[in-house]
Amino acid sequence: MASRYDRRTTTFSPDGRLFQVEYAMEAIRNASACIGISYKDGILLVGEKNIKSKLWIPERSEKFAIIADHIVVSIAGITADANILVDDAQLNAARYEYKYQQAMPLEMCVHDTCNYTQYFTQFGGLRPFGVSMLWAGYNKKDGFQLFHSDPSGNYAEWQATAIGNNAKSAQSILKEDYKEDMSMDEAIDLCIKILTKTMDSPTLDAEQLELCTMKLEKDKPKYHQFDNKELAERIKKYQEAHKDEQAQD
Repeated sequence: MASRYDRRTTTFSPDGRLFQVEYAMEAIRNASACIGISYKDGILLVGEKNIKSKLWIPERSEKFAIIADHIVVSIAGITADANILVDDAQLNAARYEYKYQQAMPLEMCVHDTCNYTQYFTQFGGLRPFGVSMLWAGYNKKDGFQLFHSDPSGNYAEWQATAIGNNAKSAQSILKEDYKEDMSMDEAIDLCIKILTKTMDSPTLDAEQLELCTMKLEKDKPKYHQFDNKELAERIKKYQEAHKDEQAQD
C-alpha cells in the first residue's frame, strides 16, 4: 500500500499519511543523538559525533551551529540539509536585528524556519529536509528556551528532550530524572548517564561527543563549547562517582 502513495510529498495515502515526510523522520531516528536540557541558569546541548576517520580534521562543530549571539542549534540528520536551514535562520535573525535594532525572539526564528521547512512538503518536485534540530536561546522576556523542530514543519517547546538514535530511551530517562531546578553540573551528569545507557558504543569517550552551554554572563547570553579535555574530565568524574552502578549494569 505504501509504495503507491510514497512517490510524492503531495500525495496523501487513504489513511491520511504523507509517507515521504515519515521517511524523513525515520532518517532522523537513525542519525546520531542530540540531547537538550534547560537547567536552573541556562541551556545545555549534547551531540553524539560520527567519527569518520582518525585522519579527519574537523573544521567546525559537527553537531552545533550558531544562529545569532543568543541562539544556537543542535543538529540530527543530514548535515548538508541542516546547512541550508542554518543559513536561512541566520539570515532571518540578521534581517530582524537590522530592521528592529534588537535580537530576534527564539520562537519567531524557529517559526520562520519551520514555515520554510513545511514548504518543502507541500509542492511537487521537492523533498522534505532530512534533519531535525534542537534550538536553544534567550531573551529578557521569556528567559532561556528550548525548542525542537522536525521535517514536517512542526515545532514545540521543551524543558528537556532528545532526538536521533535511541531518542525514546533517552526521553524515558529524562522523564524520570529531570528536575527543573537542576544545576549545570547535574544536567551534564544526566546527559552522560543517558548517553552511557543509550549509545551503541560500550564505553563513553570524549572524542564521541560535543557539549555546549548557553548561560548569562553580565546579563548577556554566553555560548561555550567544551573541548575534549573538559569533556574527558567530566566523563571521568561521573564514572568514578557511579562506578558501583555501572558494575551492577
